[in-house]
Amino acid sequence: MRHSNGQTPLNRNHVFDSNGPDLRVRGTAQQLFEKYLQLGRDATGTGDRILAEAYFQHAEHYFRILNAMTQAAQQSQQERHVQRQRANADTDERRSQESGAEATEQPEVAESPAD
Repeated sequence: MRHSNGQTPLNRNHVFDSNGPDLRVRGTAQQLFEKYLQLGRDATGTGDRILAEAYFQHAEHYFRILNAMTQAAQQSQQERHVQRQRANADTDERRSQESGAEATEQPEVAESPAD
């Protein structure tokens, strides 16, 4: 499945291959965000501010991907909810029309033969 912009939609289980500043990391956006955040903290602890900033920038990238996936999931959920409401309204309307048509029909009365 592709969106109109030609990109495949991402889900939370999508696995990324990330080439960081000095290592290669593989995982979901959530895992990569947490990993780069921890690497940035570790680099800060060792005094390497430049490497820490690079890791934090990578973490921010995956944080933005997580936000985009969350927004897309919420929008998709809202669209499905609206579609279900429309389908239910259409079904209710058809049922009320059918029951209204049945109520206006008069049952046929069989004439009894004259004695």
